[in-house]
Amino acid sequence: MSNVNIRRVVENIRSGTTVYTPLVETIVNAIQAIEVAAASNGKVDIMVERSKQTELDGAIPDVESFVIADNGIGFTDEHRDSFDTLYTDLKLPQGGKGFGRFTCLKYFSDLLVESTFLSAEGHVRRTFRMGKDTEIIINESVEPVAEAETGSKVTLSRVKDSRFHEKQLATIARSVVERLLPYFIDEEHGCPKVTIAEADGSDRIVLNDFVDNELAALIREIPLTSSTFTLETVKGDSAFTVRLFKIYSPRNQRSKISLVADRREVTDTSIHNYIPEFVDEFYEQAGAGDEARDRNFIVKAYVFGPYLDANVSLERGGFEFQKDSDMIHGISQADIEKRAAEIARDALGEAITARQEKKRKHVEEYVENEAPWHRTIVEDIDLSSMPYNATPEEIETVFQKEKYSQEVAIRKEVAQILAGTGTENLAEGVAGILERISKTSRNDLVHYIAMRRSVLDIFQRGLELQDDGTYSSEGTVHDIIFPRRGDSQKTSFEEHNLWIVDERLNFTNFVNSDIPLEGGTTDRPDLLVFDKRVVFRGDNETSNPITIFEFKKPQRDDFVNPSSKEDPVDQIIRYVNKIRDGKYRTPKGRDIMVAENTPFYGYVVCDITAKVEAWLEREKNFTPMPDRRGWYNWFGNIKLYLEVLSWDKILKDAAMRNKVFFHTLGIESLD
Repeated sequence: MSNVNIRRVVENIRSGTTVYTPLVETIVNAIQAIEVAAASNGKVDIMVERSKQTELDGAIPDVESFVIADNGIGFTDEHRDSFDTLYTDLKLPQGGKGFGRFTCLKYFSDLLVESTFLSAEGHVRRTFRMGKDTEIIINESVEPVAEAETGSKVTLSRVKDSRFHEKQLATIARSVVERLLPYFIDEEHGCPKVTIAEADGSDRIVLNDFVDNELAALIREIPLTSSTFTLETVKGDSAFTVRLFKIYSPRNQRSKISLVADRREVTDTSIHNYIPEFVDEFYEQAGAGDEARDRNFIVKAYVFGPYLDANVSLERGGFEFQKDSDMIHGISQADIEKRAAEIARDALGEAITARQEKKRKHVEEYVENEAPWHRTIVEDIDLSSMPYNATPEEIETVFQKEKYSQEVAIRKEVAQILAGTGTENLAEGVAGILERISKTSRNDLVHYIAMRRSVLDIFQRGLELQDDGTYSSEGTVHDIIFPRRGDSQKTSFEEHNLWIVDERLNFTNFVNSDIPLEGGTTDRPDLLVFDKRVVFRGDNETSNPITIFEFKKPQRDDFVNPSSKEDPVDQIIRYVNKIRDGKYRTPKGRDIMVAENTPFYGYVVCDITAKVEAWLEREKNFTPMPDRRGWYNWFGNIKLYLEVLSWDKILKDAAMRNKVFFHTLGIESLD
């Protein structure tokens, strides 16, 4: 009589079991009972019982219970006592854990046993249920019967909690076969005939035919030139064997690696975790004269070995060793799966090679069309870990990792060169390292130039007529050149595009954008720039220039009206005078250092309409540039050189300055 807290035992089943676990466990017990009986006509019949509740949409009713019947040895006294013993070792030679029956109560409400066996007194019929409190066997009945076929019928009654997700009988059959494929392909022991059918006996499917019937087989083995590998454990080398199968009509399944213990699938992991090219199904064309049709398939690699048999968990939902690095055992699940994945990759040969070439072409097209700055490393980069159908973000991630790895390696090599005391190998080492530095530097430069093209495209769009018939405000184009309400303390070199106006402005020391120069809300030029301050040794020493900008909305020209208070020429002159008078300071409270001969540059950027052109020529005394898209004037008394430039000129000149770079990169230049 047992005394086990069955409820707690069931609740503590944490390993990766599923609703199929008790079904597979029961089928395995039936096969083993047939092996013990040495029955030549062994058979296992699985009956599927469905819910009596009719589905409103006419769909197939849910699966509710399974009945597994066999013609094995039956529940003899020895087997009965073993069932009644927690962690029994009766089936230890067959890999039994003495625990599988408890997974039945995790997923089903009841487990019922009806069995006929041969005792010393003759044939006996035994029935019982599995208890849920402290007794493993309850409601037991034992009585003699007339001579009859031995065997057992086990009912897994009423699936718990959620529904049994798969309804189609063929789908259930296929799932069982894949989990028990090691039994069906075991040439040493042979597998009894296993069938599955509806409770009324209809739609019977012979599971052995999934493998044995070559014409209609849904599972076929792939021959391997090398099917074994060895890994080192803390106790010595351990050998593993791989058998590879095509699974046809996979129905959205992925290629898997299944680790097998005691002829039962324990875990399955997607092969594409190790070889990305396995993420999609494969396609097989029927050969000439082949009656089979073209069809898709996935691959399943089954891995066998004593190490797996010895380390399977109690519930058979996993293993005692770790999934990744395992310092205790020496071999992890990932170590085994990686080697099996490599065997599968080699077996698929041309199909995998074609996918690798397709992936590389996809990456090369991305580099050519979207990221030309990666051209210097695309040929050398290892794409093996990149997803097969990689997105631009995933491709970019791989390139950035590679770039960082190269930079780290270069820094280490430079440090080693500098740490060396001898000079005999210096020239050779320096030449090699400089070539690699040049390569990574070109990569960054190409990226920078390509980004310039994108900026000019956006800038051009900002000057165009919008859908509502208006033009963007000056704020829009202002922000493209330099963000408003910012300065060079807040806005880094990479975040502004002053080069659109003048390349020299990239190298300025301080930039103040649309911020009141006195910290208040009054005068604020759109952009004020000046170079690094110098220490003067005499009155005749020149200082660095200060540059001031004013932006006007595209197509706006009302600032030339006599009544306007936004005359940009007068505004810039006023800013220059106040700076010269020492009325403005930097945001950090320092004086803006100027001398009598400090040069000032002023830029008004606007659309030069006929009205603006007349205003510049007749009222402001400006001189036109040859293209008449810009006008200039020199205010000698305050050392101010002032230009009025059209938005189109700014765009055209910036594109012209960068045209040779765009051409070199194969980027189409602006019209």
